[in-house]
Amino acid sequence: MSIFNNNSAEILLLLFFIITYFLSVIEKIADWENTIAYYTNHFKKTILSKMIPLLLIQVIIFEIAALILLGVGLYFLITENSISIAKIGLEISALTLLQFLVGQRLAKDYPGAMNITIYFILNIIGIYLLT
Repeated sequence: MSIFNNNSAEILLLLFFIITYFLSVIEKIADWENTIAYYTNHFKKTILSKMIPLLLIQVIIFEIAALILLGVGLYFLITENSISIAKIGLEISALTLLQFLVGQRLAKDYPGAMNITIYFILNIIGIYLLT
């Protein structure tokens, strides 16, 4: 017996990314000034240094889009066993993670890029499970 339906791995993976993106968006918005200062310092030696506020807004938009699609996808996966919206949510999530990866590589933050790789692997596993 399972507390989930037949898609327990998919449900748990979607919940993981929903929690991750929800907290990420809240942290960025709630502490906007410090977030700008942190990323301005992090990317000070890159071509991104003068675009931090704009890039943060773009990242937040991608995170919110992924969050909404993952949440709606989770609902439809549980209630109707439909995977399409959840899969699109994970695809948007993967694109978001690729943006993070590019930023970390430009900043020469190789441990940060490695951490993103772990999230990306989980994301790809989720897409695979929903295929």
